[in-house]
Amino acid sequence: MLTNQVIQKTIQDIKRVSGYETSLWGADGESMASSASESETLKDKVKSFIEDSEMEDISERTDEETALFAIYADRALEYVLALTGTGDDRMLAGRMGVIQVVGLMKACGEQMDKDRFIQNLLLDNLLVVDIYNRARKLHIANERRRVVFIVEPKDENDNLVLETMRGLYGMGTRDFVTAVDEGHIILVKELENKEDYPEILQMAKVIVDTLSMEAMVNVRVSYGTIVQELKEVSRSYKEANMALEVGRVFYGERGVLAYNELGIGRLVHQLPRSLCEMFLKEVLAVNATEMFDDEELVTVYAFFDNNLNISETARKLFIHRNTLVYRLEKIQRKTGLDVRVFEDALTFKIALMVADHMKFIENRK
Repeated sequence: MLTNQVIQKTIQDIKRVSGYETSLWGADGESMASSASESETLKDKVKSFIEDSEMEDISERTDEETALFAIYADRALEYVLALTGTGDDRMLAGRMGVIQVVGLMKACGEQMDKDRFIQNLLLDNLLVVDIYNRARKLHIANERRRVVFIVEPKDENDNLVLETMRGLYGMGTRDFVTAVDEGHIILVKELENKEDYPEILQMAKVIVDTLSMEAMVNVRVSYGTIVQELKEVSRSYKEANMALEVGRVFYGERGVLAYNELGIGRLVHQLPRSLCEMFLKEVLAVNATEMFDDEELVTVYAFFDNNLNISETARKLFIHRNTLVYRLEKIQRKTGLDVRVFEDALTFKIALMVADHMKFIENRK
């Protein structure tokens, strides 16, 4: 099925080239696009043509004002193309218009086949031999450097994001834009030999900026590692998916998340619940999410961000140095950890991350 945008553009192109007012109708007799307002007379002619085409083997009909052309898909009537006006070349223009619409339908069908193939590839629903066979039939190269991006809109405008992404990357034969669930758009990007992770990071930033400016949608983008073969694309997708999950838990402020730059967050995210509970009980003895108030958490995070520098942290928080020391000592009395000491600060930081991970596990249930 052609999109409304493609249909409207095609009708305008036929009108511009042929000079005839042009409209395209569905098999139900309803107008889908037109270069001018349709009359009730034209609508009646189209419905009559559709009814007759079901009983007789007719593909064209013409009178003094109108020429109608049937367009079939898999032997079933899909569209009716109507040209209005007088002229000796009206029938030729209509037949050329039919060829154009049929070509677009074929291209759309091939795109849908590729879309389904990429979706199954990402979800690991294909055997290796099937991947090679389907890729060859769809003219998709096997050995190419590729990386998978996942785009997560922060609002519910994922359809707008999908259309925008397809306009940016889905028009050629090397890159593929699709979706396997609601709320996430996937880009399988083919890379040049000279393109590496710095270039991929720049691509992700461009996606974020472009969608913000053109689609007016705020998004978060993650990506996996570079793969060399088509069968490995699912691995890059899983990595990008993990980067997105880890980012939600530990790096909520980041707009771009790279699987190969998740740091300690990746390790904590993969810890089983039993180990997390044991670690928190050993280090903090009580529930880490309940033992600190917002003021203490803001203070200690700022302290970490400023490399355990008391003077700089106090300046950034607009508080006196002694006030900062009092807050840090208050945390020490609760936990037994002096975050002014690097080893204790590291332990405390990991404990907070494990607590966030535990909260994520609870909320996911």
